[in-house]
Amino acid sequence: MNKRITIIGGGNLGGSIAEGLVASELVQPDFITVTRRKLHLIKHLTDMRINTIDDNLEAVQGADIVILAVKPKQCINIINEIKPNLSKEAIMVSVVTGISIREMSDAAGNGMPIFRAMPNTAIAIRESMTCIATNHNSQEDRDLVVQIFEQVGDAIIIEEELMNASTVLGACGIAYALRFVRAASQGGIEIGFSSRVAQRIAAQTVKGAASLLAKNGQHPEHEIDKVTTPQGCTIAGLNEMEHQGFSSSLIKGIKTSYEKI
Repeated sequence: MNKRITIIGGGNLGGSIAEGLVASELVQPDFITVTRRKLHLIKHLTDMRINTIDDNLEAVQGADIVILAVKPKQCINIINEIKPNLSKEAIMVSVVTGISIREMSDAAGNGMPIFRAMPNTAIAIRESMTCIATNHNSQEDRDLVVQIFEQVGDAIIIEEELMNASTVLGACGIAYALRFVRAASQGGIEIGFSSRVAQRIAAQTVKGAASLLAKNGQHPEHEIDKVTTPQGCTIAGLNEMEHQGFSSSLIKGIKTSYEKI
């Protein structure tokens, strides 16, 4: 990709995006610039030959893609700061929670294409699920932004009105899945494993289950049917979990989080 990318905010999220792009070899390190006030905190990016700078306005000069990875309260102020050097042909991508495309567009004021992206914390290991929304109709630009986030996991385009829902299902969902692993590990201890071994088995089992769905595209019940046999231990365990409200509590938890957001 022959695009110059500037990431405003070299924290965990911004840094992970930069590292993922370099690791994938999609973008050459010297085509990436990352900003942070305290440059010593992103020395590891400098060591990767990524450009680092503490001046946001200078950083966006000549950038084809500007990724905002800052705190919500900083977002609009930073757009106002950098807009004198923003090209109308550039693309702005925000990974900032809660700031709408309209708010960013009004602040930028130059009609540039704006995208919102919602990764999750698995971006740190390039396994994020990123949902992307935009006000821009260019399929080429949409494909470009999706391609960027595919370097740190999977990515899809959704409607902006679903961004809060994507936060709950994709970002909060990491916590829900981890709570399942914790509970499964505790059950494993009950039946004889050490905590370390139980967690290892539970984590890899969840990873395998998710990979089956991601690669085969089947409905979960299709894969469940392969494991459940008549009068077997799997169906007995599943039925007991359902009697105790397993699926219902998870669905209610997701809806509660959505109502809260």
